[in-house]
Amino acid sequence: MAKAANKGMTILAIGSIPLIMTLGNSMLIPIFPQMKSSLNLSQMQVSLTITVFSIAAAIFIPIVGYLSDRFSRKVVILPSLFLFGLGGLLAGLGAAVFSDAYTWIIISRILQGIGAAGTAPIAMALTGDLFKGGEQSRVLGIFEASNGLGKVLSPIFGSLIALAVWYFVFFAFPIISFISLILVWLFIKEKSFRQAPPPFKKYVRGLLTVFKHEGRWLFTTYLAGGTCLFTLFGILFFLSDVLETKYEIDGVLKGLLLAIPLLVMVVTSYITGSKIGKNLMKMKRLAVIGLLLMTLSYSLLVFFEKLVPFLIILAISSVGSGLVLPCVNSIITGAVGKERRGFVTSLYGSVRFLGVALGPPVFTRLMDWSRTGMFVSVAAFTFIVGLLVFFLLHVKGMDGKDEKKTAIRYTYF
Repeated sequence: MAKAANKGMTILAIGSIPLIMTLGNSMLIPIFPQMKSSLNLSQMQVSLTITVFSIAAAIFIPIVGYLSDRFSRKVVILPSLFLFGLGGLLAGLGAAVFSDAYTWIIISRILQGIGAAGTAPIAMALTGDLFKGGEQSRVLGIFEASNGLGKVLSPIFGSLIALAVWYFVFFAFPIISFISLILVWLFIKEKSFRQAPPPFKKYVRGLLTVFKHEGRWLFTTYLAGGTCLFTLFGILFFLSDVLETKYEIDGVLKGLLLAIPLLVMVVTSYITGSKIGKNLMKMKRLAVIGLLLMTLSYSLLVFFEKLVPFLIILAISSVGSGLVLPCVNSIITGAVGKERRGFVTSLYGSVRFLGVALGPPVFTRLMDWSRTGMFVSVAAFTFIVGLLVFFLLHVKGMDGKDEKKTAIRYTYF
């Protein structure tokens, strides 16, 4: 019983980390119109508050990934959570106290991005270290569901907090970061004995070998994960703007509407993670199906402008993302040994953050160009990514019921 309780708290601590990272972007989406009018900003300037955060994270993720391989996951995660919370505090103070509030917000968001670099990607590697077999896929499904739960809750929390003053949202980040930091500190127990890390040159040679032999399918799965985040944050940015400007919906109701497609993704992610086990063929099929559902959804959105049908069709893309992300997480986490897992999962984290970074500004440009063109372009892109996954990801070792007898192998063109 005690062992099960400890495992449960370990999963809770791991699950809190992607929740924090997600809140770093999604909680701001409902306050963008208020920020825009209060600080007299353009739509592009507002979108940069997400973009600079994500780019900073993408740049620093490979660095902290190497550090987590060389030292330990926990040693990287704890200061990263502290830095993330500190960045939020400075952004709130900058908006409340200083005349050049936008500059302070951008600087603080970069600081938050650096902190976020050492959170979710390292937690994914930590999951690979602590759990094996089908249990690893289940926990990774919980990991992605937690990520999605943050996306569901954050528009609602952001809208509620903004009822007072819009920049109060920034002050929520230190609080939630502190909670996660305490959970990780108390309940994550890494093995006390760690093998001596390889010299840097040998480490790099090992990584080059991994990408030489497995790079094509590995980058394909990276692209699939990044595509889900790119389309998700792009469409949320679009929806946030449309709800306020076209439908005159704001406040908590707006947060609830933004949460609907995210809730669908959370439920799908959790179910997918609990069912896939270590069956690589099932992962590939579900990833392809998910990308095709995203293509179908964005294609149909061209013809729907009324809010209720629009949200129903958009939910189809959320089902697609919920199928793709847990499968990609499991494939990438199991791709390499523990000694290089931190870097490989961190590089995947960089791609995810780049997807988040590109979503709002790209969708802003597409919105200015053509609503129909925006959805057709995104549908074509997700279809191409689905084809790449279908043709470039070859798997052997189907069910994973007996890991000693059923080798998991990845082949490539």
